[in-house]
Amino acid sequence: MYRAPVEAIIRTLNAMGLKDILDQDLAESLSPDLVRAVLAEAARFAGEEIAPLAGIGDVEGARLENAVVTTPKGWPALYRRWCEGGWNALAAPTQWGGQGLPMMLSVAALEMWNSASMAFALGPTLTMGAVEALERHASDALRQTYMEKLVSGEWMATMNLTEPQAGSDLGALRTRAERAGDGTYRIFGQKIFITYGEHDLTENIVHMVLARLPDAPAGSKGISLFLVPKFLVGEDGSLGPRNDVFCASIEHKLGLHASPTCTMIYGDGRFGDEPGAVGWLVGEENRGLACMFTMMNNARLAVGMEGVAVAEAAYQKALAYAKERRQGRAPGWSGEGMSPIAAHPDVKRMLLSMKSLAEISRAITYSCAHAVDMARLAEPERRTHWQERANLLTPVAKAFATDAGVEAASLGIQVHGGMGFIEETGAAVYYRDIRVAPIYEGTNGIQAIDLVTRKLPQSGGDHVRGYISELRRDVETMRGSNMPEFAEAGMALTAGLDDLEQATEHLLSLMEEGNMEIALCGATPYLRLFALAAGNVLISRAAVSSSDAGLARLCRFAAENHLGETASLKRAVMTGGESLLAAADGLEEMA
Repeated sequence: MYRAPVEAIIRTLNAMGLKDILDQDLAESLSPDLVRAVLAEAARFAGEEIAPLAGIGDVEGARLENAVVTTPKGWPALYRRWCEGGWNALAAPTQWGGQGLPMMLSVAALEMWNSASMAFALGPTLTMGAVEALERHASDALRQTYMEKLVSGEWMATMNLTEPQAGSDLGALRTRAERAGDGTYRIFGQKIFITYGEHDLTENIVHMVLARLPDAPAGSKGISLFLVPKFLVGEDGSLGPRNDVFCASIEHKLGLHASPTCTMIYGDGRFGDEPGAVGWLVGEENRGLACMFTMMNNARLAVGMEGVAVAEAAYQKALAYAKERRQGRAPGWSGEGMSPIAAHPDVKRMLLSMKSLAEISRAITYSCAHAVDMARLAEPERRTHWQERANLLTPVAKAFATDAGVEAASLGIQVHGGMGFIEETGAAVYYRDIRVAPIYEGTNGIQAIDLVTRKLPQSGGDHVRGYISELRRDVETMRGSNMPEFAEAGMALTAGLDDLEQATEHLLSLMEEGNMEIALCGATPYLRLFALAAGNVLISRAAVSSSDAGLARLCRFAAENHLGETASLKRAVMTGGESLLAAADGLEEMA
């Protein structure tokens, strides 16, 4: 059974910046004791209430009948208890009933929910993103009508982007909006892959829908964002008639069985007096993508937390199994009979690799959350710096952490051996659930493109250069810590940063020269290089700041066993583009 690693979470939070926030009194009324109390209760709820229902959710799944989706047994009551605990409102604005706590604390709790059940945590994740989007972009009237119910979790929200012909390219979407003449709009179209588009957890569902007006410019510049509720809301806040939107089908998926992935139909006349789902504009006409990106950036960090969570949970399960399962006699085993497989060097390597992936991913994602917090809490003259830091780390947090979750879940199955391929052990469910995370909220390839083309050039490249310099200072601090584990690791960390710096300058030069195709050939290996070089330094920072000898030993293992990958990744970035394009020209001939 999953048990939240509260001490590791607190250690990483403090090292990635929460301690600084507390020391500078930037988070009103928040203290170390309150942080510990919040996380301890979150850990209890995740382990004792969510985790026991995860298996039921996976086996029963969500069911659709007559446009009504039923979630697994016990889930509606579980969701109500979760809301009653105030968890949906953790980082939400106090003006609307939220607790206004730092994003760092929210993502730490989000890690626990996802470790306990990724399928359960998905729904509230989107609501949190919608709250941020409405807070920044919606009219006062919309906020007055919807924010309190969304912040409390009494209502849930969705994000409606994808259509059959418009996946990553949102400029191709066809869902249309028509002005109704009374300040509202009528929405017509189809959306696919809509997480929790229909369910029985809340009485109303608030859809955030991208659509195109008749006179809109072509492409992504002609997209608007609309709020479309399942039930219309009266002036007194009570629910009124059903809106003209419904779930036509749910997907049968590799994993996340309890999370309904819906095809949503808008405006076909099934509900309402006349065709057309009633919607309200969020932000300005034809500026919807900018509004939606507020929600998407929130969701991308949250998806990164799914990777951290699954890596941690898969590691815990694999470790427990390896300590019980006995096979052969490991070198140096002095006990009677067969030794636990955890005593075999290759199994030790797999377990340490899983733990390293979890720790590195946690450090990167928490560091990203700290930047998000500081972009709001810092002195005005420093907010641009912190916003650029959040921009830089968001694609890395989303892509590397989700890849790490997949890798750790796969290693967890390997540790279980043949039993890992058997559903009854529960090892396979982590892989089945997390495999979608590198795909949704922008594929990891798109995250790499975003990192290279949009985030590296911030401030003319000076921001990323400054970040690498900060990481070098961390290494110097580590080397001066007198922790023996870092004598050799320090050289590996410096070499990794050297590789990162050279690859960064190479990509910046390519883009300055206009050689975008070659630059993009190296985008994916560059993102992994960035994450490995930075992430290993970040966990060394955590080890030094906490004087944690166990983490220091893990840092040395990761540096000496995995950080060498940065050299080959640098070669792929700097010299692999031409060979990629040349080989790709012959793909059809290879078939």
